[in-house]
Amino acid sequence: MSNATQLIHSIPVDPLTGSISVPIYQTSTFVQEAPGVNKGFDYARSNNPTRATLESIVAQLEEGAVGVAFGSGLAAIDAVLKLLKSGDEIVAVDDIYGGAFRLFTHVYEKFGIKVHYTDTTDAANVFEAITPETKLIWLETPTNPTLKVSDIKAIAKIAKARGCLLCVDNTFASPALQKPLTLGADIVVHSGTKYLGGHSDLIAGLVVTKDQALGEQVKFLQNASGAILSPFDSWLLIRGLETLHLRVKQHCLNAGEVALFLQSHPAVDKVYYPGLTSHINHDIAKSQASGFGGIISFTLKDDTIAAANAFVCATKYFKLAESLGGVKSLLCSPAQMTHKSIPVEKRLAAGVQDSLIRLSVGLEEAEDLIKDLEQAFEKIAANKARPVSLTEAIAN
Repeated sequence: MSNATQLIHSIPVDPLTGSISVPIYQTSTFVQEAPGVNKGFDYARSNNPTRATLESIVAQLEEGAVGVAFGSGLAAIDAVLKLLKSGDEIVAVDDIYGGAFRLFTHVYEKFGIKVHYTDTTDAANVFEAITPETKLIWLETPTNPTLKVSDIKAIAKIAKARGCLLCVDNTFASPALQKPLTLGADIVVHSGTKYLGGHSDLIAGLVVTKDQALGEQVKFLQNASGAILSPFDSWLLIRGLETLHLRVKQHCLNAGEVALFLQSHPAVDKVYYPGLTSHINHDIAKSQASGFGGIISFTLKDDTIAAANAFVCATKYFKLAESLGGVKSLLCSPAQMTHKSIPVEKRLAAGVQDSLIRLSVGLEEAEDLIKDLEQAFEKIAANKARPVSLTEAIAN
């Protein structure tokens, strides 16, 4: 059975009514037959039938034992970090999502959890960064936003040998393309807001564990902290998952064409897309994933914030917005948006240049998206070449 067929038929028919759609159990509590005697549900923070169905589906998708659904991707990351204690250390990918960096640095470091950032594309760097206090290795692969790819299987072996947990943020690839738990990871996290939901209409986070006992620890932390996903958003996410494989397939096709266009454009300096044979980690990406995803980043030859601003404000179909993974194409300037919380020197060292632009390639026709990018390049070139009047000069 194909993964797409398995996913569609892992979404159950309601046994009470035969409803083909999972019901939304919009309730805060459940009537009990006697104290402690119930039908598996007592209070909606602890469990909810709609959320439980979603968690089961995502666990099956990632080939894990336990799935846990949270109110956001950062809430999911937060739950994983709560597995640690003061004095523990983390080895994390250097090109890390700005929100994760903010949580690691400004929240957990003050509780005595130290983070070592390293280029995880070389497994030797991970090995060398591990100390006796290291308890967690944190990967994004591909990374946000420069799309570096790390060898999950190799790093999983290092983690096991050194007694560390390996957590992989699988948001960019999604389980439609990559399954880190089958490559040796212990934990997978997702911003369900992105490809899993796929329609830019919800905020959600998921944690999936390979081990049942570890999953129960995460569920305990969810119940203790209360960062749950609502029944309605759980239902929206289930509905989005039904088309995951179909959507991701088209995202990949469109992104491949757009990447080739950008690679040949004279105004572009570098293109970051694992599907290009010129990508430094292309072979690893090809070996551990069945596709290269819908995210592309590129830098301009004019490597300035001003140039990035001009470009991201000149497109029509690519909408300027945070987030990614939806039906409609989006773009952003990471230096000013998603990665603004990272100190400039760390951001630049990780490859997030001032002119870096991140594209989330949607489901429009690739030809139309390429034309949109082309007209944006033409527009900013024309504005550069146009003489500035005295009035404009004074106004500026």
